[in-house]
This record gives sequence, structure tokens and C-alpha cells, in this order.
Amino acid sequence: MLSAVLVQSNAPLELAELEMPESLTFGQVHVRLHYSGICGAQINEIEAAKGPDKFLPHLLGHEGSGVVERVGEGVTRVQPGDHVVLHWRPSGGLQAQPPKYRWGSKTVNAGWVTTFNDEAIVSENRLTVIPAGFDLRTAPLFGCAVTTAVGVINNDAQLRIGQSLVIFGVGGVGLNIAQAARMVSAHPIVGIDIHDSKLEMASRWGLTHTLNSATEGPALAEKIRSIVGKSGADVVVDTTGNTRVIELAYDLTHPDGRTILVGVPRAGDKASIYTLPLHFKKILKGSHGGSVSPDIEIPRLINLIDAGKMTLDGLVTHEFPLSQVNEAIAMHRSGGAARVILSMRGE
Repeated sequence: MLSAVLVQSNAPLELAELEMPESLTFGQVHVRLHYSGICGAQINEIEAAKGPDKFLPHLLGHEGSGVVERVGEGVTRVQPGDHVVLHWRPSGGLQAQPPKYRWGSKTVNAGWVTTFNDEAIVSENRLTVIPAGFDLRTAPLFGCAVTTAVGVINNDAQLRIGQSLVIFGVGGVGLNIAQAARMVSAHPIVGIDIHDSKLEMASRWGLTHTLNSATEGPALAEKIRSIVGKSGADVVVDTTGNTRVIELAYDLTHPDGRTILVGVPRAGDKASIYTLPLHFKKILKGSHGGSVSPDIEIPRLINLIDAGKMTLDGLVTHEFPLSQVNEAIAMHRSGGAARVILSMRGE
């Protein structure tokens, strides 16, 4: 199996042909991948944002699509030939022992799901079957970006019809938060980013107002309040993980509103907030993938797409073969992309 291996933190990934175990253990599924998405979580892993990485060398990736090759003992929810989404949040099925791969004399670690590899051994509960006719190129978005966004709106923010929303950072997740907010008839929906191209794109997905924080400077908070009201927005979502942005997001939230943190700060970075409003009706909450169950949410979203009530068209802005994984990561880091995907099959 061709894989991109994280050998050293803050270093390029290394391409390697790994040896896959011959047999599967209880709950494991062998998947031949077609596509993988790239998420900020992988950038955090590469940069050891949460602290020293004790699992090196290891594989990466948590959103992908592919076809089931074989299944281990106890697996009942998927079978060979099924088209599947690979996702990081657990859902129905068994959680298996994570696999270990051989790289010459080295052991390469992996989690319950990895997608920066053209084949993978995955826990059954990290797979959801999708219709065979669904586009495998866009299906990886269900592994994290789309389901997280829908979960943020439905579960974390519990956004209501007519409530106001501010989104800091309109990348892959932020774009879909805007789309989900439009679907529940929120208004206004304000997006803030430092890239005009992403703000323009997010306007097509649901933003009613856009602000470039790099050009607005100190006037940004005042501009936002002029749109949502002096008391602040009903819901403010941060996808950046920047602690200064988190402080601003909290400050711009209505006293009865909700601040939802999707982005994760680097280890040691701390935000300073005034906590008194939390003793009343203000809510500050960290999101864990929108608290979704992928096996329940993904079929619902596919139904919405089939009905023309939702779209994934245009969300994938850049595609690279797995052999160019480091170039793909550089594109993601540049901030100029919505979602970057890796192609495993040369398609």
C-alpha cells in the first residue's frame, strides 16, 4: 500500500510502500481508497499542535471514500464491494484494534481510520455505506467537513429560524456552516476571513454579509455589530483556533447567545474571557465534530442532495495525486482553497 507517513513533526510527509497485515482481526475492514480530504486536524498533527507526538511514525487522514475489499470477523454493517465514506467520528458497528503496518524493519502506527494511503484497515464503526452511484470524489466531505458543519448548526448551536450567525473562518467547514445556516433560515449570516476569494465563494453558499478582517482592522467588531445589532449575534462560530479570534467571537456574542469553538488552539495558547455572562444565559462551547453520528447523518444529507436542497458542487477546489501530498498540504495551508483532496487511483 502506498502511504504518506509522518516520520517527524514539522517535516514533510514521506511516501512509502507499507506492508499490510495478511489477516484481519475482529471488527476490521480492508478498504481500497479512492479519495481523501485534507483537514486542519492533519496540519495540527504534522505541527504537533497538541504537544509532542508519541506515536511517530504514523499515518494520517480522517475523511475519505473507497470500496470495501474484505471484512474481518464480526463485521455485519459492510461487505465487500460496498462504497463507503471513511470518517473520524465513531458510529454504528464495531471498534476494532488499530492496525500496525510494516515499513522494512519499522512499525508504522495508525488509528481507527487513516486516509492518506491507497489502502487501509479501518474499524467498522468508522465506515458508512453510500449508494454506489454517489460521486466518490465529493464523498470524503461527509467524513468531516459537511457532517461537522451540520452538527455545529443542529446540535451545538441549535440555530433557530431568523437567528443571527457570525462565522470566523470560511474554509471547508465554514462554507458548510454557512450552507447549513441558510437551510435553517438563519439571518443575517456573516462570514469573516482574510481571503476575499473564500468570502466570495461562501456568499454563494449562504453568507448574507462578508467582511475581510485583514482590511477592516480595528473597525471589524463595530462593523459586525452594525449588521447583527449592538448586543451581538445569537450565535458566533470560530473555525480558526486563533485565541485572539476566540476572544473576539465571545465578545461579539449576545448575552443570551452561544459561542461555538470548532477550531483548536495550539498547545499552550490561552484565551482570556470575562466569565460572568456564563453564570446567566451566555454559552461557550467547544464542538467535537458537531456531535454527529455519521451513519445517521450521511444518508440524510445524501437525501437532501438528491432532492436538490443541498449541494457539494464546487466545494472541492484543488485535487492532487497522493504522490504530491506535500504540495497538497501546502495548498491547504495557503488558505486559498475550500477543500483539497488527494486522488489515490489516478482518476
